[in-house]
Amino acid sequence: MKEPIYKRVLLKISGEALSGGTGFGINSDVLHDISLGIKELNDVGVEVAVVVGGGNFWRGRTSQGMDRTTADYIGMLATVMNAMALQDSLEDVGVPTRVQTGIEMRQVAEPYIRRRAVRHLEKGRVVIFGAGTGNPYFSTDTAAALRAAEMEADVILLAKNVDAVYDKDPKVHDDAKKFTNLTYMEVINRELKVMDSTATSLCMDNKITIKVFELSTENIIKVVYGENIGTTVE
Repeated sequence: MKEPIYKRVLLKISGEALSGGTGFGINSDVLHDISLGIKELNDVGVEVAVVVGGGNFWRGRTSQGMDRTTADYIGMLATVMNAMALQDSLEDVGVPTRVQTGIEMRQVAEPYIRRRAVRHLEKGRVVIFGAGTGNPYFSTDTAAALRAAEMEADVILLAKNVDAVYDKDPKVHDDAKKFTNLTYMEVINRELKVMDSTATSLCMDNKITIKVFELSTENIIKVVYGENIGTTVE
């Protein structure tokens, strides 16, 4: 029987992907599909940590006229809503789950403590990280890179609403070029929309492989079992 090639993974889910293509809110079918994929990995012993974005509720960079720090904190709260929804969906399919947040809100989640998060993973619990890094001016991409480094994850699974990395938006340009493999420096120099430059640099410094693919249970399983889909950045 084929074995997973990764022992511990960090799954980054964009807020837009959670909306199911509508751009706003949470699509329950998408949430359930993600939960089944995570459950399948959890059942075979793969340790899964998750970072969720908040773009399906709030995008700080589009809040014109608002103080940047305030806008970023609102975005962090949006990620916590997504984290709680994912936790509920995971526990509905029988997956033990903990939410940890970069901003303390003890009534709904644990505060982020690295050693506690690692222990949860070792005990077979899925850990969902909400509220980004807990600091303004840092994206959830950077939070994913940071948590992956802290958790010593083997790979970042970057699940998006597009199937790979392209040189321009494939939904707008028919001649968009698809990349199968990229280096960190190519991503930074070409200004490709994989992760922001801070997150990409952090992955490069810590030699964390990034797999970019379209969000679905099938794709999550394929990547963890070593199938070459989407784009690999290393």
